[in-house]
Amino acid sequence: MEIREAGPGDLSGIVEVHSRARVAYYGAGGLPVGEIITPELAREQREGWTAAIISAHKRVRVAIVDGDVAGVLAMGPPHPPDLDPRTTAQLYQIHVDPEVWGRGVGSALHALFVRHLRDEGLALGVLEVWERNTRARAFYTRHGWHPEGTSRPGPAQTPYLGMRLLHP
Repeated sequence: MEIREAGPGDLSGIVEVHSRARVAYYGAGGLPVGEIITPELAREQREGWTAAIISAHKRVRVAIVDGDVAGVLAMGPPHPPDLDPRTTAQLYQIHVDPEVWGRGVGSALHALFVRHLRDEGLALGVLEVWERNTRARAFYTRHGWHPEGTSRPGPAQTPYLGMRLLHP
């Protein structure tokens, strides 16, 4: 496995992994595929990932397995305005192709986020995870994240839950 900075040439692979991961975790949470994958969402994903890749403030990394994008990490300053970007970073997204789940791709990408906290001298990491995505919630809990008691609306009347990681 190779992990490197994402570039414009990775866009199709990133969107593909993101879509497959969404189908897996939202599908496991009871959403029909027709609500998960739409032409509008595909356009939004391409636009969003393009903006993230070229952003001066966000960092996007890809995990390459057997020559293909197998995972993606996006991180940067926190979205909530009450959090100080001098002390906090947000893990926006980790997506791993379900075909390589359990092979350490997600953990390797997560380790890059933790290294980012350390290298930048940041004390806190924050993220949001869909409440029904029990696999992701268990993953983050295993990696030291704790619920912070915040939420925002999500699909199927199920919220996204805030989690925190304190970095020593």
